[in-house]
Amino acid sequence: MFFPKWTNKVVKLVLAGAVLAGGGVAAIAGIVHQPSFTDVGYQPIQPVPYSHKKHAGDMGIDCRFCHTSVEQSAVVIVPPTQTCMTCHKQVKADSPRLAKVRESFETGKPIRWVKVHKLPDFVYFNHKAHVSAGVSCVSCHGRVDQMEEVQQVQPLNMSWCLDCHRDPAPHLRPKELVTKLDWVPPGDPAEIGREIVRVKNINPPLHCSGCHR
Repeated sequence: MFFPKWTNKVVKLVLAGAVLAGGGVAAIAGIVHQPSFTDVGYQPIQPVPYSHKKHAGDMGIDCRFCHTSVEQSAVVIVPPTQTCMTCHKQVKADSPRLAKVRESFETGKPIRWVKVHKLPDFVYFNHKAHVSAGVSCVSCHGRVDQMEEVQQVQPLNMSWCLDCHRDPAPHLRPKELVTKLDWVPPGDPAEIGREIVRVKNINPPLHCSGCHR
């Protein structure tokens, strides 16, 4: 049995359509799986309802009161329960919302906070180096002083980091203002940053070993 010649064109069109459709699906999947889609907006439920807006925003508590290692260490610690109880031995000491905090303090068993900002194990990031250079908490974590619950606001992927390393000036501020999250530059932030780059001789690495060690 022979098929008409026109069926050859149909087969070619079907195959071409399949290839184009497959390529389109692959392209869409590649875009959707970018950190800007999968990670930005991530906001896990924490074991204790803690409001950064209340503490860092309304009450004006400096980031370093809880995250004490940010200026001395590559890694920023999650505050131990003892830090919470510095205030909450007196403030809302009987609040049911703080039951797990009191239990943790009494038993010595740490609260299992859920990490929001995650980097792969093969990425080396030094908080001390960035804070010392004048990179504000806002640049990576956003205005946490306005967040009831912290969420991820930046993709934290390699291209995002490299964009900053190639042109760090717009993201720099005087070191004493790094944790002042509501600071508004008096002029062009890039101009302020360029002066900081000059004075501190800031030259972020662009080679692989800068972040992959």
